[in-house]
Amino acid sequence: MTGHRVVVIGSGFGGLFATKALHHAEVDITLLAKTTTHLFQPLLYQVATGVLSEGEIAPATREILAHQPNAQVLLGLVEDIDLTNQVVKWRFHNDYHETPYDSLIVAAGAGQSYFGNDQFATFAPGMKTIDDALELRARILKAFEVAEFTTDPEERSRLLTFVVVGAGPTGVEMAGQIRELASSTLADEFRSIDPTTARVVLVDGASQVLPPFGASLGAKTEKALTRLGVEVVLGAIVTAVDDDGLTLRHKDGSTERIEAACKVWAAGVKGSELGGILTEQSGAELDRANRVVVEPDLTLPGHPEVFVIGDMAAVPGVPGVAQGAIQEARHAARIIKARLAHTEPPGAFKYKDKGSMATISKYSAVTKIGRLQLTGIVAWFAWLFLHLLYIAGFKQRITTLLSWALTFMTNGRSQRVVTNQQLVGRLALEQLGSGVSGKLIHGEDIKP
Repeated sequence: MTGHRVVVIGSGFGGLFATKALHHAEVDITLLAKTTTHLFQPLLYQVATGVLSEGEIAPATREILAHQPNAQVLLGLVEDIDLTNQVVKWRFHNDYHETPYDSLIVAAGAGQSYFGNDQFATFAPGMKTIDDALELRARILKAFEVAEFTTDPEERSRLLTFVVVGAGPTGVEMAGQIRELASSTLADEFRSIDPTTARVVLVDGASQVLPPFGASLGAKTEKALTRLGVEVVLGAIVTAVDDDGLTLRHKDGSTERIEAACKVWAAGVKGSELGGILTEQSGAELDRANRVVVEPDLTLPGHPEVFVIGDMAAVPGVPGVAQGAIQEARHAARIIKARLAHTEPPGAFKYKDKGSMATISKYSAVTKIGRLQLTGIVAWFAWLFLHLLYIAGFKQRITTLLSWALTFMTNGRSQRVVTNQQLVGRLALEQLGSGVSGKLIHGEDIKP
């Protein structure tokens, strides 16, 4: 490597598209990521409900960049960034490294926010990683399996109650898929229980479903969910979550207890912890979601060589969606190339809103593109096309298309494999860390 050194942190939409945008630039790129794959996060819920496999939405980053000679991919966890000396410090297990940079693009993404109640994560996994999706798949399917041999009516009811917290796109899509899984895929597979009687509850503190989509689409989505069999509870805040269920506080001050084996947390995000490291050294601010408040051109205050993009960056008017990260990545790359060419770099970043969309169920979705609002099957096909377009890799697009065809035409779901490791889940791992017997490795004494 002899050119301008660019270090990219993160292999999500921001990191990957920034790297690809610098393909023909006279730079040497080092992409540092804590996973070996590029995750298409908007489809995680389909992994959790058995529609897609993890490989279909998370191709290997090395494979994607195999024909980009100026990019090197390294697996490691970034622990520190020295802005003064322009060095990224990272490790793989106990092997520590330092990588210098001339330009730095930080796109480490965001995690799930439990709004100060991180203990909820044990009982209500989020939807941010492949591990989350696979664990949720195990919890969902195990609930039906245990209900099949449970004779206590109250326990069976608890096992067949699923609560999704958060009525944004992820929550709506997850609730709809659990409902379809119970009503269609599993309908005739059990003898002691009727999966179609499963209760699916969607909870949010807001006054409508899908707030960013506007009141009209939100109301239509709520009606569609209700017809599907999803109970929509709005204006309710989760105050407690445990293994057996969760407690809600409604706007009128009343409380409600829902006994539920499987809880899904799809509410709130918080920026990577690297944001704190950057702000401590630069004097930049963090917003309430732990995102870095950047300059209009996406650089860090006082450090024009450092760009913060994607879910880590607080940029007015830019939603936390893939398009935002992609456009920011390309903007940062244009600035780097302009500087190397000694030409006038582009100024402030301007986001081009290409619309929002969410699926509700098979053949039903909502789409908002400017003033244009679509619902039903037309919106659903638009959703299919655009998501297929942004999946990285030709093989992944083909296998995803085949999986969708199988699911939508037959109601079958081919990705229902659950491993013993997934059945143990977070709760068992935490108990093992507290000295509980190793028999938990086999899933004993653990409620789903």
